[in-house]
Amino acid sequence: MAFSGSDWRLIGVTGAVLVAAGVTHYARIGGTVVPFIASGAALALLASLVGRSVEQVGERLGAGATGVVQSALGNLPELFVVLFALKSGLYEVATATIVGSILANVLLVLGLAFVVGGVKNGTQYFESAAARRLSLMLTLSVAALVVPALTALLHTPAAGHERALSVVVSILLLVLFALSLPASMKRQHEPAEEPAEKSEVRWPLWLAGAMLAITGVAAALVSDWFVAALTPAMDSLHISQTFAGLVIVAIAGNAVENVVGIQLAYRNQSDHALSVILQSPIQIAMMVAPALVLLSPLVGASFTLVLPPLLLVALLLAVVVTIVVVLDGDSNWLEGTALVTLYGIIATAFWWG
Repeated sequence: MAFSGSDWRLIGVTGAVLVAAGVTHYARIGGTVVPFIASGAALALLASLVGRSVEQVGERLGAGATGVVQSALGNLPELFVVLFALKSGLYEVATATIVGSILANVLLVLGLAFVVGGVKNGTQYFESAAARRLSLMLTLSVAALVVPALTALLHTPAAGHERALSVVVSILLLVLFALSLPASMKRQHEPAEEPAEKSEVRWPLWLAGAMLAITGVAAALVSDWFVAALTPAMDSLHISQTFAGLVIVAIAGNAVENVVGIQLAYRNQSDHALSVILQSPIQIAMMVAPALVLLSPLVGASFTLVLPPLLLVALLLAVVVTIVVVLDGDSNWLEGTALVTLYGIIATAFWWG
């Protein structure tokens, strides 16, 4: 088997934590907080395994395809977390998680990647055409999420038909997402990047793909345990549903991108880092949110794309600032610090619910 010693250690630790998380979940031991922490730790370790697999895949597929594949697998837990939350009647958690996942990627994760990459490597450059394409898709996807909310806030004739409007918007977004895949996955001319440190063993492509699939499925399973432990943990720690969804669940659900994107920036693979990080919020807006609208009746819920006013404004501000930062084709630690600071301000505003 083409695993190095460090690979086996990571797999062993991840397996042990998965077992611990499963025991605390099914045996109902550890009170209200331990199962929550154990499932969160399991998600984080699975993220490390995904990061290791993406490193292997990225060397051969290019930045665009790597970002699409990574984000698709990384967002599987997001989909399941929100579905389980809707099934449990945690509507505020579900809505806040969708917005929080976008904010966590475009502000916190991208900002940390710029900080880590900038401190380690100085100013980093990425392919400008890819940055423009990602910015366009991010703008279009978020704009589509804004329209249903505005119809309700402005009391237009469409108000009262939010469910039907959300279904139509969801179908159109899924079609647009499918049409965008060929351009997103096309290998573009990528400027020379400092090569990542090579591992002792290079995995076969089939093994890297299999590991991505296995860890994605495992992360979806752990997300069920995570949601089951969420309500008791919120009650015990006195955390509101909105803050839990916007910050805690969103960051845990995006643990894959949190680890992978920052690792890639540290290794000076800025094109891969930008693609992995920004593909995730695009897929959340264009695939995960629409899928939740269409699938929510299966769990006895009715999810729409109507966002509360403050969440809507926070989303728009975050996207505008992010586009301003990435369109020039380079990044540094100060820009990253500014993004992280804005994330902290928004998160604080929702601490009280």
